[in-house]
Amino acid sequence: MSLVTLLPFIVLIGAMFLMTRSAKRKQAQAADMRNQMQPGSGIRTIGGMYATVKEVNDDTVLLDAGPGVELLFAKNAIATVLSDDEYNRIVHGIEHDLKSDADLVPDDASSLTETDEPAADASTASDDKPIDLGKKDAAEEPADAAEAKADAEPKKTDGDSEAK
Repeated sequence: MSLVTLLPFIVLIGAMFLMTRSAKRKQAQAADMRNQMQPGSGIRTIGGMYATVKEVNDDTVLLDAGPGVELLFAKNAIATVLSDDEYNRIVHGIEHDLKSDADLVPDDASSLTETDEPAADASTASDDKPIDLGKKDAAEEPADAAEAKADAEPKKTDGDSEAK
């Protein structure tokens, strides 16, 4: 056999070796992360549930999911061990590392519509007139027009018509 015919097999075996090696490395990192869990750590399960570790055993973890709710999970079902700041941010909505109050998004959109013009100029620039979209309310329609509209429509009968 020549080197040209062996080259695809060598490349294939090399690719398989590299893929299994990276998969083993990821599994080892996940196992180390799960072994570092301690009571009080915040975690996320593979199902997306957030909880606090209450007790760690060899193959299982007892989780506190809320007041009076304790759940027993396999260690393999723990996707991520979260830092305290990240767990509090996700579960309780507590932000610790805020850069400044100026970076916060306001509750209303008033700051997005502000202009550099003085207030007097801004008030004269906006028109408070209602826009006519061509629609009329039923209350504004005259009664004669409503009656004419009803007369124009054919009336429904129960099948006994005079034109037989």
